[in-house]
Amino acid sequence: MPDSKVAVVIEDDPDIRSLISEVLDQAGFTVHPAGTGVDGLELIRDHQPIVTTLDVSLPGMDGFETARRIRAVSDTYIVMLTARADEIDTLQGLQSGADDYITKPFRPRELRARVEAMLRRPRTLGSEATTTDATATGPMAAVTAPDGAGWLDHKGLRLHPDMRVASADGADLDLTRSEFDILHDLLAAGRRVVGKGELALMLRGESHLGVSYISDHDTRAIEVHVANLRRKLGESATHPRWIETVRGIGYRLTL
Repeated sequence: MPDSKVAVVIEDDPDIRSLISEVLDQAGFTVHPAGTGVDGLELIRDHQPIVTTLDVSLPGMDGFETARRIRAVSDTYIVMLTARADEIDTLQGLQSGADDYITKPFRPRELRARVEAMLRRPRTLGSEATTTDATATGPMAAVTAPDGAGWLDHKGLRLHPDMRVASADGADLDLTRSEFDILHDLLAAGRRVVGKGELALMLRGESHLGVSYISDHDTRAIEVHVANLRRKLGESATHPRWIETVRGIGYRLTL
């Protein structure tokens, strides 16, 4: 199990590595720094951190490949740091398994806020969140909990929040934590439209804090996560089987 007081910093620039380590140390973490993806991966295996910061432009094995390898051995929260704000880099980073990303140069306060937001998110979802009316009629009947076993189901798309498993037509889905949580919220909402801002606050762990500010960064991250989710489901945005876009607002399940 990840240690809630341990962090790994993977950054080849010694000054930035020192800065990030200091920020996380002041936040109460025991920090283990590394200058390469290979060394960072070894630290993650040894120390099981709850959070890892990861630079994209690493020597040798870059941050994207490092993130993929981290995901094979750990469910640590990954914050990817990049000097490139291009859309393709954001997409590739989140596809690799990152939970969030920050563009360099960044403010230390922003990094700490991003980390604290991720840690507010539940690592597993309680049974209260899985409650679904299996006898409902009308639009909300699109989602059912078969056999009362806690499963959410929609046209062969199934998810169990407590077991953290999901499948489509019987095939297991390999989802990141963010993709899983978004899919859970959409399945639980049925035909109710779930706004991008609502999903962003959920990922930030601020759904119940009365916070309403959503940045362009948050909105774009949701769009990328949903695009990745659709890719793994094998559906298109224009002819969706499971998740449809409500233009300018958010997403909901198909009829």
